Parts: sequence; structure tokens; C-alpha cells
Amino acid sequence: MMEVDCVSIKPEAILRTSGHVEKFADWMCKDPIKEEFLRADHLVETVLEARLAKYKVSSDGDDVERVKLSEATTRLYEEILAKIDNYDGPELGNLIKEHDIRNPNGNGKVEEPTAFNLMFKSTIGPSAAAPVFLRPETAQGQFLNFRKLLDYSQGSLPFVSACVGKAYRNEILPRSGLLRVREFILAEIEHFVDPESNKAHERFSEVENVELPFLSRETQLSGKTTVTKDCIGGAVRAKLVNNETLGYFLVRIYVFLIKVGADPEKIRFRQHLDNEMAHYACDCWMLSCSPAMVGSTKEPLKEPVKIVEWKASLEKKLVGPRFQKDAKKVEAAINGLD
Repeated sequence: MMEVDCVSIKPEAILRTSGHVEKFADWMCKDPIKEEFLRADHLVETVLEARLAKYKVSSDGDDVERVKLSEATTRLYEEILAKIDNYDGPELGNLIKEHDIRNPNGNGKVEEPTAFNLMFKSTIGPSAAAPVFLRPETAQGQFLNFRKLLDYSQGSLPFVSACVGKAYRNEILPRSGLLRVREFILAEIEHFVDPESNKAHERFSEVENVELPFLSRETQLSGKTTVTKDCIGGAVRAKLVNNETLGYFLVRIYVFLIKVGADPEKIRFRQHLDNEMAHYACDCWMLSCSPAMVGSTKEPLKEPVKIVEWKASLEKKLVGPRFQKDAKKVEAAINGLD
């Protein structure tokens, strides 16, 4: 694997070609009373999930009655939530109007959704005639260096590159925690294969019987969120997962998470819908998990346990006269011991 260190500032032409200038955006609503900006799909999710989780309050004169949502309304809300990533701005606007979705902070009505590009734009040079962007991801730098990477791998495929560095996204509504921040560390690996090889992977046979949880594109578009489990070999043969290389790395990601303590019952691979994928992608899966995906791996102790550790130290004043010119070698050898 070859590590690449790429620049954070990218000319507009690069990100226009990749589709980021036109499509790297979220739909945003404004609450004119509170002067708040809300991400439209998150607003719909938050309100509908809250309605599903509670009783709906209806009032008739002085009598207040708590009634459950009807089965038809519940089913409709669940279908909307299952397909939430497939709605564009106008469709989200229609949902907001149809279901009277308002800002939870103050119950104010929101305006029509508008597209908001998530990249930080700037210019370089005194004339300000050359627009640039801070990179929203590290992948583009690896793509730009493909020719050099191919030369370093002696012109043979497959080969792998990786980049770890800062990425920047002008999020509509940053959140506390690891996600939805505007500046963060991103690590990306690109595995380049020859498309004429059917994207086979030489080690796929080692993982083909590993079972993974899938939420397919077809399931989402049908308004459901039912996860189905299948071995990766069967998923590739059925063309649920496009090719062996993609399947191999889905397993590697899954196994890694399990090893670091993730609960397998709270993990799923969600297939990207057509409107979510890059124009050059043939298939894409995102691993998603519940907020409490990492469970406790140790039982709490009833009483503290004291551990005594012995550590050897070197008496340099005794080593010098004894070993003279070899004293430094002796010291290095001892320091290298566990």
C-alpha cells in the first residue's frame, strides 16, 4: 500500500469534473422567525420519528385526548423514513407541506428547501480570478496521482494507495461529537483494479462464507428498512454486491469493527441509492450503525485489583567501565527487551 500526501486546496476544475461543484450539497430550510437553518431531510426525520415514538395529541374544546397514530399514517411515516435519502429538494418541500412539518424549536414554519454546497470556496492570487476549494475528502488527490502511482507499481494492477489528512465540509448544522463537524481527519484507501478482470480478488475465497447484514436499494425504495443477511459469496453471485473486490473489503470492514468491540446486531450495510452515488460509481455500500454500537466487553469488578509490575533499570555507571566502547550497544539491546 502506497501512502500519498495530497494538498488540501483544490482548483475548481478538479472538483467540477468530479461532480462536487454541482452535486456535493444538502437541502436546507430556513425558519424565518428563529433565523435558524435546518437540513431538510434531518428535519423530516426528526419530526416523523418523534411522532412515531409518541402519542399524537388532539384537542376538542376543553377535552384533550391522546390517541395513537392510525395504522395507515404509521405505515406512511415508516415508508417516508425508509426512502428519506432518495428525496430531492422539491420532494422534501412537498413532504414538509403535506405533513405540516415545522421547526421543533418553537414550532415555526420553514421556507422551501434550497441547495447548499458543502465545500469551502476561496480564491488564490491577488487577482482573485482563480477559484479554489478546500478538499471535502482525500480521494480526489489519489485519483489525480493515479499515473504516478501506476508507475510506482511498475504499471501493474491491482495496486492500493491511502491518504490520511484533514478534510473540510461546511455543514449546515454541525453537531457535537465525532460526526457532522466542519474540519476533521479523514483516512481513505483506494484499491485500483483492472475493470477487464471482472474486478475479481485473489483472496475472496477466504471470506466468501462470511455473513453480512444488507439493506438493499430495492428494499429502501419499497419503503422498508428490513435487513437481510447473506454470505458475501452469495451476494456477489446474485449481483447484490457488484464484484468480488468490493465484497472482500466489505468483509474486511465488518471484521475490523467486530474486533474493536462493535455489536454485530447494531451494524448494517446500506446500499446507496442512485441519486447518492458518484457519476463514476457502479455500486456503493455504506456501513451504518446505531449510536450505541459498541457494547461493554468487560464485567465491572466488585473490588479493585492491584497489579505489581517489575521493571528493570540499567545502572549506567556500572556498565560503562565494564563494557567501555560497547556500552551503548549493551544499553540499546537491553532497552529493546520487553
